[in-house]
Order: sequence, then structure tokens, then C-alpha cells
Amino acid sequence: MKTALLALHITVSILLIFAILIQQRGTGLSATFGGGGSNFYAAKRGAEKILGIITIVLAVLFAGLSLSMLFV
Repeated sequence: MKTALLALHITVSILLIFAILIQQRGTGLSATFGGGGSNFYAAKRGAEKILGIITIVLAVLFAGLSLSMLFV
């Protein structure tokens, strides 16, 4: 049980790091891959919004797994 939790924890942490690193503050996701962007903050749309939601879900999973490993 503890080994499975540890493997899941490592997987979630790597995915969380990747999700955070591909986000750029102040620019759109298109600017990450070579597109232009403006200098003002706007609402997230499309892939940026999905990436933000994925990041939040992964952070909650990471916290939950950390707490569950504490009690196992």
C-alpha cells in the first residue's frame, strides 16, 4: 500500500512540476510556442484555462497524497 502511494505521489509531483513550468505569467499559451502576446492580463481561454484547472487538480491530489502518506 505504501509503495503504491509513493509511486502515485512521485507521478503526481512530476506532472505538477511540468504543468507549472509550461505556464507563463502575463503571456498566453501561444507565446510559449512562439506566438505573440499582449502585455495585459486577460481571462484565460482554451488551453490556458484547461491547464490552470489541471494544475489545481494536481495540487489538490498532491496535498491529499501527502496527508495520506503521513497517516499510513
